[in-house]
Amino acid sequence: MAVDNEREAWIQEIDAALQKWCQGDYVLGEQWFIQRFDPKRPLTDESKDVAEKEVDLAESEVEGFVVVTQTCDIVRSCASRPFIEVVPLLKVNEKYLHDIQRGRRPQFAYIPRAAEHRLVADLDRVMTVEKAVVAEWERRAGCSNDQEVRALGQALARKRVRFAFPDDFIELVRKLQGRLQDKHDKESPEGEALRALRELRVRAAPSWNDTEIELMFWFIRHEEQVQFQGTGWNQQLAKWLALIPDSGRFKSIEGLVVTLEDMTAKEYVESDPLDLDHLSH
Repeated sequence: MAVDNEREAWIQEIDAALQKWCQGDYVLGEQWFIQRFDPKRPLTDESKDVAEKEVDLAESEVEGFVVVTQTCDIVRSCASRPFIEVVPLLKVNEKYLHDIQRGRRPQFAYIPRAAEHRLVADLDRVMTVEKAVVAEWERRAGCSNDQEVRALGQALARKRVRFAFPDDFIELVRKLQGRLQDKHDKESPEGEALRALRELRVRAAPSWNDTEIELMFWFIRHEEQVQFQGTGWNQQLAKWLALIPDSGRFKSIEGLVVTLEDMTAKEYVESDPLDLDHLSH
């Protein structure tokens, strides 16, 4: 009975501590990511370092961890839901940080209140810990408002559900991809225009599997970015579309610069987001 009472007491303590945590909250300081590997075929430096020690677990020190479990599951009692998923924080340069904030690097997620340290969530590495571990951490809030919470949720979802574009489309937009990457941070009208875009989407009609396809590109700008110095949106759009010539199955290439308010819900859900990481073999 004493053991049961003791267990009930610390379950209540853990549950109380976890009530403060939300998806996107993080911890800094000395933390270690653990991965399992094949000692005969170690793929990372961490696994190579211990491959000869007759173990199949490797540890690597990280900047901290971000909780990626949904908030509703975090706050459920550890008696019935004892586990939480975390991903390591990784330090990146300013350009990568900006790309990640814009959703262009789906391997990572932008954590607004960790951005001042140039830290982002590395979604390729996921680790499960028991809630008692998280209860001992010094919690740092990752998001400040509903908009940031929603953006983080979208980043986590995009990692798992992003669309796999066909190879011939990847080749078709290779020049556009290179242009966007090269000009994005330049102090030029085109660079300013690219930084004003919140998202790039494309729709294939009738479908990606058809023998003849019409493509529609949506260059979605932030609502507040009405104009910029130099050439206007139409001139920039014409330059971008010129990098995507009709080829193979793709018989028609069109595009528009719009805001989210300009698009219908149907147009949005029938199109797919173009992330830079998507367009590499």
